[in-house]
Amino acid sequence: MAIEKIIMPQLGESVTEGTISKWLVSIGDKVNKYDPLAEVTTDKVNAEVPSSFSGVIKEILAEEGTTLAVGEAICTIEVAGVSGVSGVEAVVETNNRPAKQELEKIKKEEQPNKKRYSPAVLRISQENDIDLEQVNGTGAGGRITRKDLLQLIESGSIPKVGAIKQDVTEEIVSTITRAEIEKVKQLQPLAPPSTVPGDIEIPVTGVRKAIAANMVRSRTEIPHAWMMMEVDVTNLVEYRNSVKEGFKKKEGFNLTFFAFFVKAVAQVLKEFPQINSMWAEDKIIQKKDINISIAVAADDSLFVPVIKAADEKTVKGIAREITELAKKARSGKLVSADMQGGTFTLNNTGAFGSVQSMGIINHPQAAILQVESIVKRPVIINNAIAVRDMVNLCLSIDHRVLDGFISGLFLARVKEILENTSKETTSIY
Repeated sequence: MAIEKIIMPQLGESVTEGTISKWLVSIGDKVNKYDPLAEVTTDKVNAEVPSSFSGVIKEILAEEGTTLAVGEAICTIEVAGVSGVSGVEAVVETNNRPAKQELEKIKKEEQPNKKRYSPAVLRISQENDIDLEQVNGTGAGGRITRKDLLQLIESGSIPKVGAIKQDVTEEIVSTITRAEIEKVKQLQPLAPPSTVPGDIEIPVTGVRKAIAANMVRSRTEIPHAWMMMEVDVTNLVEYRNSVKEGFKKKEGFNLTFFAFFVKAVAQVLKEFPQINSMWAEDKIIQKKDINISIAVAADDSLFVPVIKAADEKTVKGIAREITELAKKARSGKLVSADMQGGTFTLNNTGAFGSVQSMGIINHPQAAILQVESIVKRPVIINNAIAVRDMVNLCLSIDHRVLDGFISGLFLARVKEILENTSKETTSIY
């Protein structure tokens, strides 16, 4: 008999942690290989963690609602006749290949993850004035977990940030006076808002908590810049409206305006590959594949599934994928593969009646485009007033990767394609 660990897998690109939303097994339960053990929530997907072995659940290491870093153990299984890879490596093999490389490093170094802090750990340490240098992590590779900090807070033995270290550089000392340092040391974390009778407190857990962490990371790390362009889509509206009923009868799903926008953007990303890029500290990675992430709302959650190789698909093919991904998101059937590989995000904010918005970039991508509501407006054509169907396209860019010049060319080309979309120029199939 042997005891094997099941770890938190990486369930999406750039995902660093997951929250146990529901256990599907209990201590003492017998499970078969690939049986689901728990439901896990991240900012990108809801998924089930499968067992890598057949055996008996020996110990559950994380309660429901607990957030764990990728690579941390969530439970142990008593296994008979184990051979081959270990439980940790088996889960990594099937669910988390990047984490496997991390585990190999852990074997060589005692605490390689000591200073790799998750957003949750950073937030708790800042709110409680905890010196992370003095905390011993129990996570994979010595990583400090949220649970480690909560235990310290409960015990009351919080290692406070002490005086400034002796090795602080002269440059910093010359720009920060001792008086300023004392003022900073006396600052206390802001107290949470108070409540009064009638207020409703809603716990922040699961997907909403993960979304919040990812949005903070995006706004903190990425210098955002914005640009908006107005587009006359009168011809596109007439074309789509003239074929939508016949299309629905023939294909069984709706032909939406959004499918035309996705198709146009995918084409222009091929013409301007700089937009289809990511920041990687010492280099910019220009992605070969054009995989468009689309935002899908489900209850109080927001998911961002991906249309793979969007530049190779027809308007019909894109419309089908939009329908299928939306159904999967709203029924909780999205899997990690549906969420991975996105290189650019297109958000249909117009579905809610919005006419102008500034999107937060989907880290680590370099841009996000908001497609606003199509509305009728009076415009000047040949010195005469005409009523036209108009839409605003609002582009947010990572200013480390892109500038106004290339972004303007990109938007102008999208505008050109959309304004020239008609029955004569554009094929749905």
